[in-house]
Amino acid sequence: MSKKTPIGFILLCFFILSCTSVPLTGRRQLDIIPSDTMLSTSFQQYEEFLKSNKISTNQVQINMVKSVGGRIQKAVEKYMSDNQMSSRLKNYNWEFNLIENPEANAWCMPGGKVVVYTGILPITKDENGLAVVMGHEIAHAIAKHGDERMSQGLIAEFGTAAISKALQSSPEVTQKLWMNAFGVGTQYGILLPYSRVHESEADHLGLIFMAMAGYDPHTAVGFWERMASMKGSANVPEFLSSHPSDQNRIKNIKAEMPEAIGYYQK
Repeated sequence: MSKKTPIGFILLCFFILSCTSVPLTGRRQLDIIPSDTMLSTSFQQYEEFLKSNKISTNQVQINMVKSVGGRIQKAVEKYMSDNQMSSRLKNYNWEFNLIENPEANAWCMPGGKVVVYTGILPITKDENGLAVVMGHEIAHAIAKHGDERMSQGLIAEFGTAAISKALQSSPEVTQKLWMNAFGVGTQYGILLPYSRVHESEADHLGLIFMAMAGYDPHTAVGFWERMASMKGSANVPEFLSSHPSDQNRIKNIKAEMPEAIGYYQK
């Protein structure tokens, strides 16, 4: 009678085969969702968002968003090419939109679908500040942070055996996981520690992208200081936050500045 393969070994093999690496940091991450599935879902969600939200008509601000976005796009493409990772941008369809919304927010979905809210423009102040935000959000997509969080959510919800079936037959669950993966979900939980890692990686990679695009990375410090000043007493301890503390974020960005300046001077 043959011995059964230990379930722990099977799971270990699954996780190893399902891992990719984050650009720049090299951290291993779980990524079990096919790229074409993530992109098709992203494009669909993006179109639905645009239909249900008001696109800005301020042409000056629109041009600024598209100009900054276009320059960072070229920087990303060069960085990925220089590091033999251009395949990660396959089927990207870049788009940059400005939405009329008072929230200080911006995001990038897989495939290069970027949205900036008008509420963040008073904090960014100029193109350099906007490049900090867009570089950071685009870095989340390039590092596949959303893919990683959704992969973790699928395994937690369905286990390894039923993932492909779940993607097809449980749209309401996968829709919820999608929203959680891209920041619309509970603040606390098992995924909390990963969020701080993601934010730090996006800060680091975004700093490189904005520098390569010709924007002064030093301005990132000023932007995050302005963001911190807006929080006031609402600032929460880092261990209860999905983001690094403002103090640690700024400290880390300053430590990464010499590397970013190296890209800025090229």
